[in-house]
Amino acid sequence: MCICGCRTSNTTGGCSHIFLIVDVLTALGSFSAGLGSVLGKTLTSIISANFAMGTVHARSLDPLPMQGPELGLHSDDIQSPLIEQKAEQAILENKDVVVQRVHIDGLERTKEDMLSYEIADLFRARNLIDVMRKSHQARQKLLRLGIFRTVEVIIDISGGADALPNGLDVTFEVSELRRITSNCTTRVGTNDGNVVVGMKLPNVFGRAEDLSYQCSYGTNETSFGLSFFKPLLGHFERNVSVYLYKVTGQFPWSPLKEADRGVTAEFSFPLWKTNQTLKWEAVWRELCHHAGSDSFPAQEKSGLSFKSSISHAMIIDTRNSSILPSKGSLLKIHQELAGYTGGDTSFLKEDFEVQINKPLAWDCVMSASFWGGLLVPIGENPTIISDRFNLGGATSVRGFNTYSLCPASHDFLGGEAYWAGGLHLYTPFPLRPWNSGDALRTHFFLNAGNLCNLKYGDCLQVHLVNLAKCIRWSYGLGIVLRIGNIARLELNYCIPMGVQSGDRALDGVQFGAGIRFL
Repeated sequence: MCICGCRTSNTTGGCSHIFLIVDVLTALGSFSAGLGSVLGKTLTSIISANFAMGTVHARSLDPLPMQGPELGLHSDDIQSPLIEQKAEQAILENKDVVVQRVHIDGLERTKEDMLSYEIADLFRARNLIDVMRKSHQARQKLLRLGIFRTVEVIIDISGGADALPNGLDVTFEVSELRRITSNCTTRVGTNDGNVVVGMKLPNVFGRAEDLSYQCSYGTNETSFGLSFFKPLLGHFERNVSVYLYKVTGQFPWSPLKEADRGVTAEFSFPLWKTNQTLKWEAVWRELCHHAGSDSFPAQEKSGLSFKSSISHAMIIDTRNSSILPSKGSLLKIHQELAGYTGGDTSFLKEDFEVQINKPLAWDCVMSASFWGGLLVPIGENPTIISDRFNLGGATSVRGFNTYSLCPASHDFLGGEAYWAGGLHLYTPFPLRPWNSGDALRTHFFLNAGNLCNLKYGDCLQVHLVNLAKCIRWSYGLGIVLRIGNIARLELNYCIPMGVQSGDRALDGVQFGAGIRFL
């Protein structure tokens, strides 16, 4: 199967596309005597161009002579293969064809009406090259559904009594996934590793729906989840998902542990250059303090709560990698409103993330990031720890322990407003072992941020002054390793500055693992 996914027979070992085109043109030539002369010239130019361009491979065992016989020709008399190839492509693009039928072979439980949306564009093709291009695009759409193991394409001339002289048939040979699949993977969070075991029922109702169950066990949390995913017909990017879950976490940076049981419903869709997500969540949360902890604020915040919220997220991502990008930018905005659909927790929460990556000379990259967020309670009830922001650690403000920046106490209970910024200069690793390329880099960084609680009744200017006071910041250098598109590892030497009373600063070597880094 070639790079575009079309499967044809070719005994020469080269790309089969050109011989497919010749076969089709030869067949069409049998219906028109005038087309025969054009076909002969096209065939000659095709073979000549492909020998010249190296796409037809000879099987002779005799070595080629260093200098061929003198034919009395000069270099100026020989037509450029590139010119011939362009002329050949122009001829093929001007040959009108009609896609009469599209077949999909190998379907077992998949509904054909769902696939008709993915292949409809094929009937708009008007020449051979357009048919091949749209066949490749249709193949990619079928694979994107996640219900087929393989998809192969065959293009042939139309047959039968109603066949047109320039008619074509396109056949997709598919192989569906098994009814039940399972997997065992690892997942990396914020300085946390998890082993994930899952089972999935793909294409459970025949229209690309997925029903899956996952169990995750990690160093800091354990979770169980059952999810259902369904794309809209003809618009795979628009999909609906429902998720039932239970999460139990014990956090080393806080004297509290949390157990959540909830359900979420999401609708995702693209809009212009953005990806939008609307989400409803209902979760029953139980907070309790560690045995032996004598922290009165932690005991005061522990207990049961029920949250029902509606949230919206918008993402514009042009980066070439979400783990360690070298160019592009990211804008992420998230809003959450709780209390109007039930529950005993009411608040308005806003947070955003901006990142810009700019390639420089000598394979260097300059990266700038900025985060910010605000949590405003609605009504008389104060906010609880589960909804607050946390800051500090190897993935945010380096040089401090995980979530150890505290606004008012030593209990690391989070804050209601925060900001954080980072500036990085990524450079190639000096030795570049095992041909690592861009996966292994050195970087110099400067991080800063602050966290505070809101004083109700104060104006916005007072809140901004509180965020600008007592800024924690750090600088240093380190090594960054990208593990595919799974995770990112950092080993840094950090020098923290602006340390406040209650912060847990880490002066020296710090290791970080995760997906989202400042």
